[in-house]
Amino acid sequence: MGAASGLGRRRFLHSAAAVGVSAVGAMGLAGCNENKGPAGGGASGAGAAASGGGSGEHKVGGAGSVEVKPGQLDTHYGLWSSGHTGDARVIGIPSGRELLRIPCFVPDALIGWGLTNESKAVMGTKADGSLEYTVADTHHIHASYKDGIYDGKYAWINDKINARLARFRLDYMVCDKITKIPNIQGFHGIFPDKRDPVDPAINYTTRVFCGQEFHVPMPNKGKDLEDPTKYHCLFTCVDAETMDVRWQARIDGNCDLVATSFDGKLAASNQYNTENGVHFAEMMSAERDACLFFNIARIEQAIKDGKATTIGDSKVPVVDCTVEANKDPKTALSVRVSVPKNPHGVNATPDGKYFICSGKLSPTATVIELQKVLDWFDGKLDDIEKAIVAEPEIGLGPLHTTFDGRGNAYTTLFLDSQVVKWNIDTAIKKHAGDKALNPVVDRLDVMYQPGHINATQAETIEADGVWMAVGNKFSKDRFLPVGPMHPENDQLVDITGDKMILAHDNAVRPEPHDFVIFKRDWIHTKQVYALDDSPIAVKEPKATGVTREGKKVTVRMASIAPTYYPIEFNVKVGDEVTLILTNLDKVEDLTHGFALPEYNVQFLVNPLETKSVTFKIDKPGVFWFYCTNFCHALHLEMRGRMIVEA
Repeated sequence: MGAASGLGRRRFLHSAAAVGVSAVGAMGLAGCNENKGPAGGGASGAGAAASGGGSGEHKVGGAGSVEVKPGQLDTHYGLWSSGHTGDARVIGIPSGRELLRIPCFVPDALIGWGLTNESKAVMGTKADGSLEYTVADTHHIHASYKDGIYDGKYAWINDKINARLARFRLDYMVCDKITKIPNIQGFHGIFPDKRDPVDPAINYTTRVFCGQEFHVPMPNKGKDLEDPTKYHCLFTCVDAETMDVRWQARIDGNCDLVATSFDGKLAASNQYNTENGVHFAEMMSAERDACLFFNIARIEQAIKDGKATTIGDSKVPVVDCTVEANKDPKTALSVRVSVPKNPHGVNATPDGKYFICSGKLSPTATVIELQKVLDWFDGKLDDIEKAIVAEPEIGLGPLHTTFDGRGNAYTTLFLDSQVVKWNIDTAIKKHAGDKALNPVVDRLDVMYQPGHINATQAETIEADGVWMAVGNKFSKDRFLPVGPMHPENDQLVDITGDKMILAHDNAVRPEPHDFVIFKRDWIHTKQVYALDDSPIAVKEPKATGVTREGKKVTVRMASIAPTYYPIEFNVKVGDEVTLILTNLDKVEDLTHGFALPEYNVQFLVNPLETKSVTFKIDKPGVFWFYCTNFCHALHLEMRGRMIVEA
């Protein structure tokens, strides 16, 4: 992990206490530069990894210990979607400790997300300046790739309720962009591409694909409400850098989840309601649904050739990927491979050869060979159904699948409350005719009714088969009772051996969804902001002060522990105040807060970060602003006055 240069916070606080109450001395320390060493004798860097040896450790299997001792660091990062809280979580693995919540779609009072001008600009506002949305439902989270592994640059997460896609910068672990996707509703699955479909030199993520789950009349303007032929879903491509919507593809049926091939050529979504029904009974009539494959290079060439339309007021190009328009392999933009009714989940194997769809209402998983799909597009395969190379029976209610990099798949069985481990090659050989083979290797009871699952690096070419996390929808009696709403249960499993070994339970707030887990050295975080990140940064105390243009007042402030500059300012009733605050402390982990009573203002500024808020002055008096985050021996005294003249 990246480490900031500058004084460690523990030594800073110790030194600050030593100089007593001298604010000047403390501020002088804040500007010091030292080489950072391990705090308090604790381990630092790669040598701090939790290991399986030593007396008293909770040893499991070959993965080692789940105990991460004081001063040691987790070996892996986990990025978790938080579900109905509308944010994401950063989890240490194997400890299961929650390290951070990253707000994106909904306000967060801890850091002032949805209050500061910068966060409101990311979230989106109405004409009156209020937030466009204050609720969200995050489901799936995935990270950007380079050369088939995560590059530590970005992660994306979806908001199912309001059809939004958020992006996180993984160096600062913050949300920097949110895109509202036009024309769709019930946006569920997402997945980034892993390299360019045409140019082999582009070996990193450039697109994010998004699947619409709830089909609607298009355009959705209150007409054709009971005519199923007018209902469609759209498969959307978003630019990974600009976060602009590149194109959309009109399809029959509903999307569930999304997967992409390692060569960049194919994206796919497993589908239910291929009947294109509007009512429940109509949506459940077919015996098989589909996994729908998109030929990305052909779609983008079709758009260049002018073979696209638009929907309603949107200017996004839309291509036709309906079944009827794509029967000829030579010109097809998409193709369906049939899978059992109502599949749930599609996942790419780490070797890049297969996509696996889980059956949900069928006790099977469907293994689809990607080269055969490409062969169909090239006219080399006469029947797309021949791309199915296995359909093993694995248990009741299969939902999602992950991998260990050794040829084994692990699928959650919702109805059986189990994870089943099965071998992909064995399943293919049995499907080819050797009926004596049994692809199932092991079964593990989990608590209870599992949904998403992911193993360490499992969605990259470096799946290592060490740890696997299982997200369970019910915990029942696994934790202390806390009233009617029980916590849910994320369980960690050692998958290094032939048998899966349950390592520990981790209580979580309902309802988390998807997650990815990867080595900690794939992320390089910045502990201190760059002052120039913000164009409005206050770069030194003498640049602070108050300026007025009529009723619009700008207050430029700086914080250096343990004081603000200025420590007081005057405004008048009726003023519109924009307050800009830069934290000029350069000490890692020395975050300041700013809270202002009666005006609904509270936010955080990390070292060298700048944030601003705008509010109307509606009452006279003295209002003490103060630092909300412990920062110094004189933290309690870090305050100032906003004086409002009548």
